[in-house]
Amino acid sequence: MEPRLVGPGPYRATRLWNEIIELFRAGMPLRKHRCRFKSYERCFKASEAVECLHELLGSNQNFGPEVTRDQTVKLLKKFLKNHVIEDIKGRWGKEDFEDDGRLYRFPPSSPLKSYPKKPLCGKEVIKFPDWNEPRAGPSQEHIPVKSVAMNSEMWCKRHSIAIGEVPACKLVFRRELTQTNIEEIWKSMTLSRLQKVLGLDSLDEVLDTKLVNSKHIVQNVYNVNKQGIVTLEDKSKELPHWILSAMKCLVNWPSCSDLKQPTYSGFERDVFKTIVDYFSQMKEPLLTFNFFDIFVSVLGLLQKPSKAVEALQISCLLLPPENRKRLQLLVRMMARISLNQDLPRLSESVRTRTLMVQAFSHCILCSKDEIDLDELLAAKLVSFLMDNYQEILSVPSALKSSIEDHVVHLQRVQIKYAGADSDAALPPPSFCHQITTGEFEYQRATGSHEPLAALLEEIVMNKEISVKDKKKKLKQFQKSYPEVYKVRFPSPETEAMLFPEKTKQKPPILMWALKKPFQPFHRTRSFRM
Repeated sequence: MEPRLVGPGPYRATRLWNEIIELFRAGMPLRKHRCRFKSYERCFKASEAVECLHELLGSNQNFGPEVTRDQTVKLLKKFLKNHVIEDIKGRWGKEDFEDDGRLYRFPPSSPLKSYPKKPLCGKEVIKFPDWNEPRAGPSQEHIPVKSVAMNSEMWCKRHSIAIGEVPACKLVFRRELTQTNIEEIWKSMTLSRLQKVLGLDSLDEVLDTKLVNSKHIVQNVYNVNKQGIVTLEDKSKELPHWILSAMKCLVNWPSCSDLKQPTYSGFERDVFKTIVDYFSQMKEPLLTFNFFDIFVSVLGLLQKPSKAVEALQISCLLLPPENRKRLQLLVRMMARISLNQDLPRLSESVRTRTLMVQAFSHCILCSKDEIDLDELLAAKLVSFLMDNYQEILSVPSALKSSIEDHVVHLQRVQIKYAGADSDAALPPPSFCHQITTGEFEYQRATGSHEPLAALLEEIVMNKEISVKDKKKKLKQFQKSYPEVYKVRFPSPETEAMLFPEKTKQKPPILMWALKKPFQPFHRTRSFRM
């Protein structure tokens, strides 16, 4: 089974989880092992599983080579907890997996996650003033007009209007936009652009638009300093001064302006630990729980860096201003520390860049519910943020210009012709874009394979039907969809594990059954020749 790129869309974390399980089951070598004078068929050592899964994740374009061996061990712990694997005695449910020589095996059927049925978020209908309604004041009919002497040329012009050669028109007086109207326009057009960049038909399954605060978008765009950092109106939400001093100390090492020069060895590590402890105690990540799905969807665009940067630019505008400012300061610190050659190593075993990703990924992106791949997804996103933080955490100029032009257009007095819409000058937003033939074939294949794989898993896990009916349904499925069936059962052995043969026990031989009743001798009649 070849790994495939999982693009943006709903339930991306679940789709990645199911794909990794299928790849791991298909690629993990199974051999015969001995443990305590007993042999076990079709199993593997814990260290072999770590090696195989680490190589698999590193070569997978959804995760990349930055996945560490420690992160792989943590994922295998979750595999053991969720019964993707079990030990040779059939035990599972605890995260006691270690990188050692203990033996594990696959259960007859590893549980693929079903796609959760989320209630669709209702689309907000943004109400604007009735632009065609004239403002209060003298109507056009009662405007005093200076009398003009009629001549032949003037008569012809008026006659041409009367017979329809020149369309009749009227002035459309616009109401003044309130601040609330402008904020709602920003929200509507920002979400429309995000939907277009992600290539989705709707944002409903990845984002609850009711949770998007239009005031936050406007504040993040206009309340910024010369460096592009958000300025907060509520100063109580600012980072503490001592944390800012600690961050500046490591960024500007060895010239610390706010702190005295260190007097002992290891001072820089203590300062770094202080920063990590502060951000680790936050109750909610900087990207917030509400926006987890939208940022995970953006990860599907990392193969197209320009689109991924724009999607992250827009997504970060949705954050509360205090979260956006902390994200700007933290990611900038992480990137500069990684490039500071004068700063001593903060860890003996891990490179500085890797340490930055491991230390701050969880406080930047994580899910409120337990998501099995959130650590790997967060590490992937944080690495991309560090590489492109200057562009991602700035205000998208193209979006800002288009929205400002639209607002000016709505405020302008216009001439409206009969039967025409006064706002027809602005084309409606388009959500379609051309794709290549290869992308179409991939979307068609993956779009049908995923529901079929879910249907096959439902047949496998159904305990209410008999073994005979289950075998019959599986044969029909194999005949109709051989490619999907081969992914789930890559070899006859995996199929045989679903129906283990039951050893029939012979009933014990009873002593009374050996004692036959006395049978008298019957004399047979002989015939003489």
